[in-house]
Amino acid sequence: MNINTTYTKIITDEDLMETIQHGSNLYPFQFYYEDLSVFDFNCVEWHWHTELEFIYIESGTVTLWIGEDQFNLTEGNGIFINTKVIHRLYSSSKALIPNFVFMPSFIAPCDSLIYQKYILPIISYPLPFLIFHKEVCWQAKVLSIMRQIISAQDSVSSKELLTSSLLQNLWLEIFENTDISYQEEHKEHSTASQARLQLMMQFIHLNYSRSISLDDIAEQAMVSKSTALNLFRKYLHITPVNYLINYRLKQAGQLLSKTEKKVSLISSETGFHNVDYFCRLFKKRYKLTPTEYRKQKHFL
Repeated sequence: MNINTTYTKIITDEDLMETIQHGSNLYPFQFYYEDLSVFDFNCVEWHWHTELEFIYIESGTVTLWIGEDQFNLTEGNGIFINTKVIHRLYSSSKALIPNFVFMPSFIAPCDSLIYQKYILPIISYPLPFLIFHKEVCWQAKVLSIMRQIISAQDSVSSKELLTSSLLQNLWLEIFENTDISYQEEHKEHSTASQARLQLMMQFIHLNYSRSISLDDIAEQAMVSKSTALNLFRKYLHITPVNYLINYRLKQAGQLLSKTEKKVSLISSETGFHNVDYFCRLFKKRYKLTPTEYRKQKHFL
C-alpha cells in the first residue's frame, strides 16, 4: 500500500470538528494508510468527527490522548474511537497506522432494528474508546478482522461489499464483548466538561496571536481559573498557558515551512513579542532553531 501524503493536516472548524468528508453519501467509508512522521511535528492534532474510527498500529509506537486518558499503543495492537470523541495522536518517529472511518449508518440504516438494537447502545453511551490487545482472545479476533478490512482495500472488484461484510463481523465482536452498563449521570458530566474545554480551546485557537491570560481563557467557559486548570489537566494533561504556548509554536512552525516571512515577523504574528524568547522556546520543544526547522522542511 502507498502511504497517504495528500492528507497530512487535520482541518477543523471552530468547534474542533474535522471538516473533511470521509467517503461519500453513497459510500460513507474511508480508508487511510498513513505514517505519522509525514504530519507536522509527527502529530495529528486535537479533533473529533461524527464517524467511528478504527486505527491499527502496523509499526512503531503511537501516543494517544482521548478525552482524559493518555496511553501508548505498540505494533500489532489497535483501537476503536467512538463518534464525537476528541482525540490526538503522536509518534516520536515513523509509525504506520492504517485506519478507517465510517458513519454508524454504514453498518445498518438508522431506522432499522439492527441499528437500534446493536449500534445505538454503544454510540449513545459514554464509551470513548476500546483498545485491542493481540494477547486477549476476542480482541485478537477484532484485530484480525481489522487487518482483513485493510487488505480488502486492495481489492478492485468487490472491496465495497467485502468491507461492508467485514464491518458487520467486526461490530458483532465488539457488541458481544463490550460492557455498556454506564450511568447516564457520568455521560452528562463528561459531556458538559468536554464542552467547556472545547470553548476554551476554541478561544485559544482564535486569539493565540494576541496577549491573553488564564482569566481570559476561563471566562470563555464561564468557569473559575482553578476549574479551567483542572479541565485542561484532566483531558489534555497540560495547563491552559502551556497549551497556548504549544499552539503558538505549532502555528509558527507552519509559517516557517509554508512562507518566507522573517523569523521576527513570525514571532510577532504568533503571539511572541520577544524574538529571542520565541527562538529559545522553539528550540526547546522541537530541538531545532526556527531557521534550522525551515531549512529541514524546505529540504524535505
